[in-house]
Amino acid sequence: MASLEVRRSPHRSRRELEVRSPRRDKYSVLLPTYNERENLPLIVWLLVKSFSESGINYEIIIIDDGSPDGTRDVAEQLQKIYGSDRILLKPREKKLGLGTAYIHGMKHATGNYIIIMDADLSHHPKFIPEFIRKQKEGNFDIVSGTRYKGNGGVYGWDLKRKIISRGANFLTQILLRPGASDLTGSFRLYRKEVLEKLIEKCVSKGYVFQMEMIVRARQLNYTIGEVPISFVDRVYGESKLGGNEIVSFLKGLLTLFATT
Repeated sequence: MASLEVRRSPHRSRRELEVRSPRRDKYSVLLPTYNERENLPLIVWLLVKSFSESGINYEIIIIDDGSPDGTRDVAEQLQKIYGSDRILLKPREKKLGLGTAYIHGMKHATGNYIIIMDADLSHHPKFIPEFIRKQKEGNFDIVSGTRYKGNGGVYGWDLKRKIISRGANFLTQILLRPGASDLTGSFRLYRKEVLEKLIEKCVSKGYVFQMEMIVRARQLNYTIGEVPISFVDRVYGESKLGGNEIVSFLKGLLTLFATT
């Protein structure tokens, strides 16, 4: 008995093409920098390596706040090496705060997802593919790296710094009940529209800013996934955490407690 051959029409509907060929996601990394001349080439190389090996579409946006150590010159060299389509330079004249750095970077981001991380090598790009897998699995609005869950941890800190960090996180959990295990971390993936909305709502500056982002996300019923990460203290340069930042954190925590 002769077999029947069914031929598909070469003219597919627009709807069918959209289903079979969804828009490819693009990830924009925002890297605020201040005096990161030694660290910037290494973190950019690691980012490019991780994205390239995973086949992820990306761009890296460097927001330098007038670093006196020549960080901007290094960034310009990196742009020549990797190309202006992958490395975008959006410098500012002076330090204007982390929140405004993100706003400035997002204006130029073409990705539909935003990744924020430190440029000092404390956040390793090898975790980014895990962030992306986690986001896809749960369709999360935010994926946050956590030092305090699973096999996450901190390396290179002295006992005093560990106590300060643990204490800050414990106080935050007790007072705010945020539904996330690491509020003070700054290694996260956001849907672009979610990050834009959260920044509109946030009023804090400095280290409290990251904490408020998660608290506001809970208020707006955004979903949060977590990936355990290893946080490694900076190799080059000096930590920007000092007594003033600790006082500001405590004031900010009490403000959030009173207003959320």
